[in-house]
Amino acid sequence: MRRKQKTDFYFASFSKAIEFSRQEALMLYDVLQGFQPENLPKVMEEMHKLENSADISKHEMMEKLAQEFITPIERDDIAHLAQELDDHIEDIILRMYMFNIQSIREEAFDFAKVIIGCCEQLKTALADFDNYKKSKIIPQAIIEINSLENEGDKLYTKALRSLFTTCKAPIEVLAWTETFRHMERCCDACEHAANVIESIVMNNS
Repeated sequence: MRRKQKTDFYFASFSKAIEFSRQEALMLYDVLQGFQPENLPKVMEEMHKLENSADISKHEMMEKLAQEFITPIERDDIAHLAQELDDHIEDIILRMYMFNIQSIREEAFDFAKVIIGCCEQLKTALADFDNYKKSKIIPQAIIEINSLENEGDKLYTKALRSLFTTCKAPIEVLAWTETFRHMERCCDACEHAANVIESIVMNNS
């Protein structure tokens, strides 16, 4: 029973980390839907609280990892996956505030949906991570994440093409270039985490 409790802690911590990311992704979409520039400072504060909670959870996991000799998967794999479960969503809101964005471009909504999808698929994969040797859910979730990341790449190209062909204000072009770059970075981060999960499954099966 004691070993199972140790095992449960790490898998539960991974699920907890991605749930924070999922909440941030949903918050991002809500911000875009009812966008009011004057509310961004409050949103940044709320999102920072989520990010801080995620950091505290990861720190607790790393502290426990440093004290234990027996772990359910390789110690380096635990540390690597914990590091990769970083969504960068807070950076999107920060850019929108710093560049004083006043209205939302259509592609931003599509990007937010893709980010939500990535986080939800990671949550699905990590919910079954303690069963990784037999799981049929994890491989399917990884395929979905890869597909969503590809969609994010195409959307990034489309968004920048639209931006540079329709927007005449240089500052606005700069603002949205940076914002879209960080949205695409969120998709990449989810795929990187999925790749680590896939590698752990393959190396331990």
